[in-house]
Amino acid sequence: MANVTTDDVLDGLGARLATRRRREGLGLAELGERTGISVSTLSRLETGGRRATLELLLPLATVYGTGLDELVGLREATPARDAPVSRSEDTVIYRLSRSPGQPAAYKFVFSPARHTPPDELPVHQGWEWVYVLAGRLRVINGDDDLVLRPGEATEVDTRRPHWLGTTGEGPVEVLALFGRQGERVHMRV
Repeated sequence: MANVTTDDVLDGLGARLATRRRREGLGLAELGERTGISVSTLSRLETGGRRATLELLLPLATVYGTGLDELVGLREATPARDAPVSRSEDTVIYRLSRSPGQPAAYKFVFSPARHTPPDELPVHQGWEWVYVLAGRLRVINGDDDLVLRPGEATEVDTRRPHWLGTTGEGPVEVLALFGRQGERVHMRV
């Protein structure tokens, strides 16, 4: 998009924002609550009655979990598997979902080096649910110390000291869902 002007971007922005909001399943009122932008301003942005500013686009990009370039149409969305959101010497994390208000889905790849938990395990509000894709996952949650194999899953109460890692025998791939503070998964049987 070498010769794109500001007017080119702004001409289709209102319709793009309305489409994105509907795709995310949000009404104007709910989006207004999440962004701090009034319903009137959001409506005018979507209909072209209000010119977009950085102060309006930043909260929208945050709620949608995207960058400004993607939000305004300068770049198409990049699948999460293409770019890790975090990388350390023993863990690579990929974001798999971007649905506001829903649990966030991630894929973790732990190297065999992640086999010893730290002296102090983290504690915070919320819940995590993990499903093992490959390898053997060690899960510490309070007094519980489990080893899960591919196809097995568990719920982690993060209000208790917790840690995820390997048994040291090889890498582990895990799908994880992170709920909002205090939220628990609701499963249909």
